[in-house]
Amino acid sequence: MCRAPAPPAGPARRAAREEAAALGAGTRPAARSAEPEPDATAAAATCAAVIKMSWNPQYRSSKFRHVFGKPASKENCYDSVPITHSVHDNHFCAVNPHFIAVVTECAGGGAFLVIPLHQIKIWDIPKQLLSRNLTTCKKELIGHARRVGLVEWHPTAANILFSSGYDYKVMIWNLDTKEVVIMSPVKTIDCHQDVILSMSFNTNGSLLATTCKDRKIRILDPRAGTVLQEASYKGHRANKVLFLGNLKKLLSTGTSRWNNRQMALWDQDDLSVPLTEEDLDGSSGVLFPFYDVDTNMLYVVGKGDGNIRYYEVSADKPHLSYLTEYRSYNPQKGIGVMPKRGLDVCSCEIFRFYKLITTKSLIEPVSMIVPRRSESYQEDIYPPTAGAQPSLTAQEWLRGMNKGPVLVSLRPGSGLLSPWPLTPERPLSNSMASVSPQLFDQTQKLAVEDGQRPFSLLSEKVPRWAAEHRLEEKKSWVTNGFDIFECPPPKTENELLQMFYRQQEEIRRLRELVAQREVLAKQLELEIKNLRMGSERF
Repeated sequence: MCRAPAPPAGPARRAAREEAAALGAGTRPAARSAEPEPDATAAAATCAAVIKMSWNPQYRSSKFRHVFGKPASKENCYDSVPITHSVHDNHFCAVNPHFIAVVTECAGGGAFLVIPLHQIKIWDIPKQLLSRNLTTCKKELIGHARRVGLVEWHPTAANILFSSGYDYKVMIWNLDTKEVVIMSPVKTIDCHQDVILSMSFNTNGSLLATTCKDRKIRILDPRAGTVLQEASYKGHRANKVLFLGNLKKLLSTGTSRWNNRQMALWDQDDLSVPLTEEDLDGSSGVLFPFYDVDTNMLYVVGKGDGNIRYYEVSADKPHLSYLTEYRSYNPQKGIGVMPKRGLDVCSCEIFRFYKLITTKSLIEPVSMIVPRRSESYQEDIYPPTAGAQPSLTAQEWLRGMNKGPVLVSLRPGSGLLSPWPLTPERPLSNSMASVSPQLFDQTQKLAVEDGQRPFSLLSEKVPRWAAEHRLEEKKSWVTNGFDIFECPPPKTENELLQMFYRQQEEIRRLRELVAQREVLAKQLELEIKNLRMGSERF
């Protein structure tokens, strides 16, 4: 509804008082002119403009518009977890397809709890209880002068770790060494004037973005340790920063001049002025952004909030399109995110959070699901995604090489879409061609005489790298965080359907493998025939 502006304090107010006095005295007011006043005309024009603008749609068409959050049932949550009461603004939780790591409350030090996701372990507790605590670590890094606040793994290089502390320094560590205690990092970046609040890498890890307590955003070359871009925009005080995949853009969360919680989108090549800004609310909790590169969806989680907002990001204006939000009455202290390879693709799950609820000492999984009628694999919402295999060694990255992540398919039964980068694969046909037909005949004869399985001698003659190749093939059976051939029996109808689809995919894959082996066998037969014909000629 459109409201007219308030009348001025001059003649219009006196006319209103005279009219009220006439009505109070029981007399009719004098007839007014039929011509509209200028103020009424302006108000009508304003109303018409607002009505005309209201017809413009405030949202864009998107297949993720109806994404909804589904909290896990009580039996799938983790209760009685002593979640930390630290006031440090961090996630306090890390997740992969096998474990959840949660920072817990303790008296001094930094204790954390590791919960297995897909395993059940039986512990034999002696009557005299444990004689000692587990205190042995694999590596110890010594370099920061004050306590460490952030640690981040490099997205594509193996064994490269970044750490930042309250000494205002970022240190780069190479863990690909035999030393248990590493006394010095390979690189120290000393360009910040205060405590570092967040760190984020671009897709191939060649750039590092940071936010500092001085509220500035910096883009660094981590190997050179130099500042490439720096934002000194006064209208936005940044707290967290995030690279948005391959869009060459940054998103930061923080506060505006009026202390409203705010998001800002930046061009990574020009940090002078943000591309867009959006105020959210007047709460005081820190906003944690999470970006899904595969779906171009941005999730914004507030510390102390119960809701999760999500947006769709595009390279064109408007860059941020609000979709909807997940609402809950339980505020989160921190939050963790499951990698894509650990999601349930049969239920169209595209993201999964793990909320740390201190009021209930509870870890609550929240799944973001695209509503689809079919439970089959949906290609359009599951493009190739980054896997766990690194694409570079530590030495290659330190020498200046850049590579994108190794992509994998989330389709059940599928493996890597690109070859293993660190262990080159050799063709199996070389070992088959090196075995003569006489060896086949001798193997068959020995197998019949000894009562053993055929080709047992051949398996002993196979070189070592062929056995490693078979081991790599067995590794490829492990997809989406579980072994296809060692799954527990299904308990529900949905799990039964998932098992059926996995078996269908595995049967299809095996048929293709058999067809390839038949073609290879025919090729070998032709080669043997040609060799025999050539030997008969001579």
